[in-house]
Amino acid sequence: MTGSSGPQARPGPGPLALLFLLLLGPSSVLGISFHLPINSRKCLREEIHKDLLVTGAYEITDQSGGAGGLRITDSAGHILYSKEDASKGKFAFTTEDYDMFEVCFESKGTGRIPDQLVILDMKHGVEAKNYEEIAKVEKLKPLEVELRRLEDLSESIVNDFAYMKKREEEMRDTNESTNTRVLYFSIFSMFCLIGLATWQVFYLRRFFKAKKLIE
Repeated sequence: MTGSSGPQARPGPGPLALLFLLLLGPSSVLGISFHLPINSRKCLREEIHKDLLVTGAYEITDQSGGAGGLRITDSAGHILYSKEDASKGKFAFTTEDYDMFEVCFESKGTGRIPDQLVILDMKHGVEAKNYEEIAKVEKLKPLEVELRRLEDLSESIVNDFAYMKKREEEMRDTNESTNTRVLYFSIFSMFCLIGLATWQVFYLRRFFKAKKLIE
């Protein structure tokens, strides 16, 4: 008969818990706040996948004597959202391609003005969808709403894996192409060295014969 007086080992998370954590992975929420000095600009960048809904809410406080602006652009410089003298509002857009998006806040003013407090809450993917509104429009029950959300999460996971696979294939093709080019360059360099060595031998032979150092 055996026993132990130490603490009992706790069982690890079950498969359903792990699946639930995995399903929560693709959703993304960016909540951030920072102080923006007067006459300065601060930009935040984030990579977002294709065909995703992006929503956000922002608030710029402490605007006594100053003004704040907000502009959202993609890597090509296309303006997705822009507002001058922004103090509080919301924005929404759908991405057309996988890209790096930039959210820029700018502060303008004169004199001794305190730093402005910027609060940004940005969501994309499943977290950006309003499932309460979807439930009202489609008259879904709470369980059906949760199933819809899990379905969207599963689709997001599949899309993420497909994108990762595509990137892996592109990287593999790039590596193979690079290896082939390095091989051809090495062969070319070897022939150049052999040709140079051969030329040096014949040149030195003619030089020594001209100096009558060898026959």
